[in-house]
Amino acid sequence: MIKIKRAYKPADEGDGFRILVDRLWPRGVSKERAKLDLWLKDVAPSNELRKWFAHDPERWGGFQVKYRAELKDKKDILKEMKDNKKEESIITLVYGAKDENHNNAVVLRDLLKEF
Repeated sequence: MIKIKRAYKPADEGDGFRILVDRLWPRGVSKERAKLDLWLKDVAPSNELRKWFAHDPERWGGFQVKYRAELKDKKDILKEMKDNKKEESIITLVYGAKDENHNNAVVLRDLLKEF
């Protein structure tokens, strides 16, 4: 099972293996509070794509296409995530964005479910 969760929500045991999938550390969240098992900065969208998207829901479709294109060059990181998925019964992709429906963790979750 793959879940997604904001970094600002408390971690709990039901989260399983927690992976931060943002390039930038979430502001105001301590390492202790984040309770991460892994931080995969390189799986996050490029700075250019992140700035272009700016969490604008009207750009969501374009963001998904562009981000998936970027992920094609990151097969080794996706393989690492798939391996963790095989080893752990639950993986939670942790992200910092305010918008819970339009963020890179949603795209990653959907992509990993396709494998």
